[in-house]
Amino acid sequence: MQLSGRGVTCVRGGREVFAGLDFEAVAGEAVAVVGRNGSGKTSLLRLIAGLLVPAGGTIILDGGDADMTLPEQCHYLGHRDALKPALSVAENLAFWADFLGGERRDAAESLAIVGLDHAAHLPAAFLSAGQRRRLSLARLLTLRRPIWLLDEPTNALDVAGQEMFGGLMREHLGRGGMIVAATHARWGSRRGELRIGGTA
Repeated sequence: MQLSGRGVTCVRGGREVFAGLDFEAVAGEAVAVVGRNGSGKTSLLRLIAGLLVPAGGTIILDGGDADMTLPEQCHYLGHRDALKPALSVAENLAFWADFLGGERRDAAESLAIVGLDHAAHLPAAFLSAGQRRRLSLARLLTLRRPIWLLDEPTNALDVAGQEMFGGLMREHLGRGGMIVAATHARWGSRRGELRIGGTA
């Protein structure tokens, strides 16, 4: 499986965010999208997820499920947690499972993996910022999709949460998944790094 972009151009609000961008990611690989604030990191993820339309260029997935569109094979995790505060933790997860559809893992198991099984019946409004992030991560586990598009995925996570998430990413990549993550964090090497708009 290979995700590639050729000459991708993004225009938002009449402003060209970036132009002529080429990128490539393959199964089992994580790509860090880095760049200064406003350079288009989030916009690129949203283009791949089908939430924005490119002003130019193409984004193509080779080797995925031929019966599904690229967005249908992606999980997009934005920097804001998309939760319904009046619903419980378990109900939020059930909502996303019903909305997105596809192959499911047991929701209780997903909550246990991210350390939220004790809070399954609490309204999401009662969760801390870190717990809300953990609930969003549980969505990645409950519905299996090969491509994870992550926008600052470790925001609000404590050290233990970051280590837990690191393990989840390694497991996903080990199963042949793919990760494209917008981040301000430095990854140890430039391998697997896509830079947008100059120095971060």
